[in-house]
Amino acid sequence: MAARDLDARIRLINADGSEAEISGNGTRCVAAYLAANSGSRHLKIATDAGLKHCELISHSGVTFEFETEMGRAEVGEPFTIITGNGEMKGTPVSTGNPHYVTFVENFPPAWQAKAVEIQKDAAFKAGVNVEFVRMKDASTIEVRFFERGAGETLSSGTGSCASAAAAIAAGLVKSPVTVDAQGGSQTVRLQEGKVFLRGPAQLICYGTLFA
Repeated sequence: MAARDLDARIRLINADGSEAEISGNGTRCVAAYLAANSGSRHLKIATDAGLKHCELISHSGVTFEFETEMGRAEVGEPFTIITGNGEMKGTPVSTGNPHYVTFVENFPPAWQAKAVEIQKDAAFKAGVNVEFVRMKDASTIEVRFFERGAGETLSSGTGSCASAAAAIAAGLVKSPVTVDAQGGSQTVRLQEGKVFLRGPAQLICYGTLFA
């Protein structure tokens, strides 16, 4: 798609300075900024994981709720990783960036340390985002996130998509799925093989970068 047909082209820089292919929440934040300044309800945003379409669902003050077409989630076969804290079984999922989703009855103590060990495994040549997922009911999951280049995060858009897709593939939940996290809730649904992520973004300030 030509640049003139896009509303924005974005790059994601992690906290440690490394680059990632995409951020689902970050893309939605950019969409909120663009919507606030242009009045557009449908935004086309190019990422390193492909073109994403963000549809404005509702708007109240500085809060914008979008549903973003995230593309297809590639759910692989579950496999086990041996760590210093024992075996961890999880499901690899690609949502444009790599994830390893492990289902738990309860979030283990020091789960962050377990996530660090998983990230170091040789199976993940480009690193991996780790999700611990607890089932709440037939349409709700609760997730903890540990991301490449950032560590523990309170929310993750692509991580929510990966967790929901893995849970649906395992027959544990049905679409649409509510994903509860420490930073709030989002909704993930599947339609004709594509993943759609719905959630809010709130504008809190503006800044200017002088190059």
